[in-house]
Amino acid sequence: MKTLKELFKDLPVKIPEENLTVHHITSDSRNVQPGDIFFAIPGSNVDGHQFISQAIEKGAQVIVCKHLPEERSQAIFVQVDDPAFYYGEVCARYFDHPSKSMKVVGVTGTNGKTSTVTFLYQLMQNMGYRSGLISTIHYFDGIKYLPASHTTPDAYVLQALLHEMVKNDCRFVFMEVSSHAAHQKRIQGIYFAGGVFTNITHDHLDYHGTFANYLRAKQSFFDNLPPDAFALYNSDDRNGLIITQNTKAKKFSYGINSFADFKAEILEKSMEGSLLSIQGKQVWVQVPGKYNAYNILATYGVGTLLGLDENDILISLSQIQAPKGRFEVQKSADGVYAIVDYAHTPDALEKLLTTIKELNISGELWVVGGAGGNRDKTKRPIMGEIMASYADKVILTSDNPRFENPERIIQDMFEGVSSDNRKKIFQMIDRRQAIEFACRMAKPNDVILIVGKGHEPYQEIQGIKYPFNDYEIIAENLSKRT
Repeated sequence: MKTLKELFKDLPVKIPEENLTVHHITSDSRNVQPGDIFFAIPGSNVDGHQFISQAIEKGAQVIVCKHLPEERSQAIFVQVDDPAFYYGEVCARYFDHPSKSMKVVGVTGTNGKTSTVTFLYQLMQNMGYRSGLISTIHYFDGIKYLPASHTTPDAYVLQALLHEMVKNDCRFVFMEVSSHAAHQKRIQGIYFAGGVFTNITHDHLDYHGTFANYLRAKQSFFDNLPPDAFALYNSDDRNGLIITQNTKAKKFSYGINSFADFKAEILEKSMEGSLLSIQGKQVWVQVPGKYNAYNILATYGVGTLLGLDENDILISLSQIQAPKGRFEVQKSADGVYAIVDYAHTPDALEKLLTTIKELNISGELWVVGGAGGNRDKTKRPIMGEIMASYADKVILTSDNPRFENPERIIQDMFEGVSSDNRKKIFQMIDRRQAIEFACRMAKPNDVILIVGKGHEPYQEIQGIKYPFNDYEIIAENLSKRT
């Protein structure tokens, strides 16, 4: 436990003179216990100020808020201009600034975050360094894996997790930094040793409103890096320099097509992996595709910037495996390939399909996929046309429809498909039936690509998450082929 003075030390805010002891910190009124601090944080859907009275009824002794209520009895009120900022800072103090005891590297961008942090985690584990991982798939605290609640969790959960990593002797931490987390200041109070920018394309406009706002959210992460950190950006993405233009960190670049501090070339490629030349040295990696070459190169760059031996890095890179739901390949007894991938944005989908086409498959390419409900609707027709442009057969089906009508989502995607490509399209609302149909109809040497859900073990329909695993359903159906 900490005192109120300890938690707000050096922060420009007035606090009561009495030396109160704080039991717990929360921004969720449902979790309030007697003696807690409650932070009333304005959100995009819910404003925490609405729950101040509920927090007080549950025993909160301190309320931190932007707008003071008319009735202010039974609790101490601390007024601040940005409750989310102070929440992150106070949570860091509550757990004794755990990020200062490790080297924390954040990875942000539209695509490639999960693969890059997973590759970095594997790199360090292979080289004997205990490391923490915070990704969309799961968290690892140095001893055990934990289910991921968000790509980047709530500030209190995040600081508590970093605190466990310190206790478990982690030397490095690799974490995804989502645009939502940056905008909502969930990463406030974390001392980053470095940041990586992968790329930025069309996504999350349902939350950010415009691409410019989305870009600014990513940019804010780099704006707040300290001077002794590094900022590693993809020089082949035209927004790389914009994203890092105001950073105080030392800037480095990585790329395949343009001049960069860390440079790679793809020498060979297959369904099983790629032969790369990185800084003039060859290495075979077990993850295929040009987009993965970027993720591998970023991993190499971070390892070098963290002071590791370049040859040791290359040896470790050759052992790296793809994370769950990222180009996971299976093959039937009669030669049908199936790939499960999380791609759920137009850019990720196009890069994935381009990668498969470049492997010169001799059969037809089937694509099974949809789009998430209650998310950015503008990308649906774009994704429908991308699927139809690259594939020989497309089955439009449900993803996570959430609270939307799945037929409407499929229709939104179909409306983007040009008239010449519509003859390739099948529509099946039931995702399991769609996968079974593709497995039944595919011929030897065909490739079936199932996109959108990747590692997710569920399908979310009307607020309920039903068990559903693309990889397992594919395996079951491929095993039926002889």
